Formats: sequence, C-alpha cells, structure tokens
Amino acid sequence: MKTIKRYRQHKEYYFTEGCFINELWNTIEDESVSIARARLVSSEITKWHQLEGIAERYVILEGKGVVEVGNNAPSDVKPGDIVMIPAGTRQRIRSTGQDDLVFLAICTPRFVARAYRD
Repeated sequence: MKTIKRYRQHKEYYFTEGCFINELWNTIEDESVSIARARLVSSEITKWHQLEGIAERYVILEGKGVVEVGNNAPSDVKPGDIVMIPAGTRQRIRSTGQDDLVFLAICTPRFVARAYRD
C-alpha cells in the first residue's frame, strides 16, 4: 500500500447528492476509513441522504453552512467545526456563505456506493 497519495484536483467529480467530491483516500486495501474532499457551491444544498453501516464525520475547512443530522435542529458550521453523523442517520448540508463550502467527509468503515441511500 502506498504511504503517500498525492492530491489530484482534476479527479473532482459531481456526485448525485448535490456536491463535488474528490476521493482523497478510498481503497480496498484500507477498509477502515475513507476521506473525501467535498465542495458545495454557494447557496446549494445536498439531498437528504444516509449511509447504511457507515459513520461519517464532516471537518469544515472553508466557507459557512447549515447542517441537519437526523431529527436535530439545523446547526451553523464554520471552519474548524466537526460534525458527527452516526451510521444510518439522515443528513444534509447547505452552503450559506458567499464562497463555496469545503469540507472533508471521513467515513468509517470506508465509503462504498452501495451504502448510499437518498
């Protein structure tokens, strides 16, 4: 397994959830975790979704937003904030600033597309 994986900006793609994703780390050789860089365009919101069997953490890097997790009240988020999303819990996030909202999505175990539910 590689000890360093280089960031490749051109690998960013649009995901049906409603944001841009760049898979920084997601390999079958490390089933325990995946890390993606997510970018949500200003004023956009992701679809309600959940990950079956996968817990997720958002680490906010840039911008401002409002996150909704389960039945909790919407919460403002800003750089440095970490959002914990238990496995199987519905979630969505909205970019509320003038700039894009950028965050890391850290999944345990690693993200697999078959676990994603709208």
